[in-house]
Order: sequence, then structure tokens, then C-alpha cells
Amino acid sequence: MARIIKIEESERNMQNIALKDKYCLTVAEAAIYFNIGEKKIRRIIVGHLDTGLVIQNGVKILINRKNFEKFLDKTTSI
Repeated sequence: MARIIKIEESERNMQNIALKDKYCLTVAEAAIYFNIGEKKIRRIIVGHLDTGLVIQNGVKILINRKNFEKFLDKTTSI
């Protein structure tokens, strides 16, 4: 029972990490962080699956924040 409580506490603490400190972002988090719509981010991801912008965990898509920032720095229009 104590082990389950510890796991739940650590999960709760993980949700309190600031977006700027996370290594990977979900599409919803990336939309908030970069001020780009979720649909637009999904379109960008589809064209760049093999470039290191995206990490897939099963069906969950995670965006590598630093690589996405570098990609946006090089891009003049979305």
C-alpha cells in the first residue's frame, strides 16, 4: 500500500514541472508553449517524423522541445 502512495505522489509531482523544463512536450503542451495551433503542429510533425522532432511512445506523440525550437528558428513561415 505504501508503494502505491509513493507512485501516486511522484506522478502528481511530475505534472507540476514547468513546460520550459520538460524535455518532451505533448501536442497540447507544445501548442501552448509555442503559441501554435494543435492542428498546425500535427501537420508539421507528419512531414518531419524521421528528423528527431518527434518521439513516439506507442500511439502517444511527444515533441522534442529543443529540436522543435531549432526547427522553428530556421523556418520563416509555417
